[in-house]
Amino acid sequence: MRALLVEDDALLGDGIRAGLKLADYAVDWARDGDAARRALLDHAYDVCVLDLGLPRRDGLAVLKELRARGDRLPVLILTARDTSADKVAGLDAGADDYLTKPFDLNELQARLRALQRRAGGAASPTLAHGAVALDPATKRVTRGGAPVALSAREYALLHDLLSHKSHIRTRAQLEESLYAWGEEAESNTVEVYIHHLRKKLGADFIRTVRGLGYQLGEPG
Repeated sequence: MRALLVEDDALLGDGIRAGLKLADYAVDWARDGDAARRALLDHAYDVCVLDLGLPRRDGLAVLKELRARGDRLPVLILTARDTSADKVAGLDAGADDYLTKPFDLNELQARLRALQRRAGGAASPTLAHGAVALDPATKRVTRGGAPVALSAREYALLHDLLSHKSHIRTRAQLEESLYAWGEEAESNTVEVYIHHLRKKLGADFIRTVRGLGYQLGEPG
């Protein structure tokens, strides 16, 4: 999962980034509105945490431009602007949720999980395919009810595939979901993690679509 954090306060941004990384997000951190705009144009994200009072370009302007081009990325506004009028303006501009500072990090993580659930059209918080189930709240993965131990990258890759279970995911898309800015992937990183997941979840759990990428196989 890849998140864009847009926050100009260095101390707060560092804390939020650390908290999101603990929740298994690959986090890109933009510190002004222009940097956020460029990031949203150049990269694909699963969710965006957006401050409003930003240098160079206000957060609402970033959000309005995002929605004007038809981008449906889940956006949570995280701001000190706490009046009813501010909340109405943010939600009417296209935000999916609005959280005011100070805030609880666990609540932020829960709200982001809810946004991604709604964006994916899922009613249940658990992602499942056949006998394999993943609970984003506890980060617990099971196969036939038995726990499966995964590394952080294996978990992130599985989460991506389960979140896009009806789609073929290209190698580039999977790398985007695993690595934030400044994190370089080895040339065969995705293939290695796919291999590990097949060993743990079944050889046919993930199928290779030649020339295109990877997709979940038939439910076991």
